[in-house]
Amino acid sequence: MGRDNVIKNKTFEFAKEIVYLYKVLVSKNELVLSKQLLRAGTSIGANVRESEHAQSKADFIHKLSISLKEANETDYWLDLLFETNYLTNDEFQNVKDKNIEILRILTSIINTSKNK
Repeated sequence: MGRDNVIKNKTFEFAKEIVYLYKVLVSKNELVLSKQLLRAGTSIGANVRESEHAQSKADFIHKLSISLKEANETDYWLDLLFETNYLTNDEFQNVKDKNIEILRILTSIINTSKNK
């Protein structure tokens, strides 16, 4: 994975947004769900980074599959935080759209890798 790696770049930028959102949630005195979001949302990119040094194709797919699971979990926490009025519509929709894009890209990479 090089400098122009789309998923690597998108997940890093997404992680930065999750950290920002975590700070917003903490300022609203939300301390439990925000930590879940922080852990899951930043783990996506961490596992993408781990996939850069996968020992095999199977290991590569496994690391990205973990990223996919974490993105799906992040989606859950975002929905829950929005539905319980911790996130405004603008805060929610911006991050939600980016997470959906990451989910689609990861799914595509995993499926393509499995079919080769």
